[in-house]
Amino acid sequence: MCKIPIYRKLLETVGEMADWKGPLGSGKGRGVAFVESFGTAVAEIVEVTMTDAGIKIDKVWVAADVGKVVDPVNFENLVQGGVVWGLGHAMNCELTYAKGGVQQTNYHHHEAMRMYQCPVIEVRGLENDFTVRGIGEPPVPPAAPALANAIFAATGKRIREMPFNKFIDFV
Repeated sequence: MCKIPIYRKLLETVGEMADWKGPLGSGKGRGVAFVESFGTAVAEIVEVTMTDAGIKIDKVWVAADVGKVVDPVNFENLVQGGVVWGLGHAMNCELTYAKGGVQQTNYHHHEAMRMYQCPVIEVRGLENDFTVRGIGEPPVPPAAPALANAIFAATGKRIREMPFNKFIDFV
């Protein structure tokens, strides 16, 4: 089955959700990213504002083609959690190595996204068939590139390495 029409619909849907009509103006930016992960296609748009103190993540829109949404409340919660996990890691988390081993041995070595940093996250599930696919991990991978693209749109600065806090501050 050719998935290109489904992918296009997914990107159109997330664009409609965000009312994307082009650049936002000085100091604001949006970035988009798309991935198919574990058989589930996900598109995300991240909107940011550049402040005197750093980047503020304002809002995230997510459209996911999961086949059939079985439990809408858990679906929305899993997508929102995946976005927060992905953004937090893009912002703050890094693995470093010494003597052939990872220095960060557990979660306490990674600063998570704080509640005050969490954006509003709007979620929509597309149901293009009756198969049930997963939604736990798929919202994670597009979060970092969508954020990087939004930062570029707002600042003109291209960030190509994580964590992003090595190059820009977040509020």
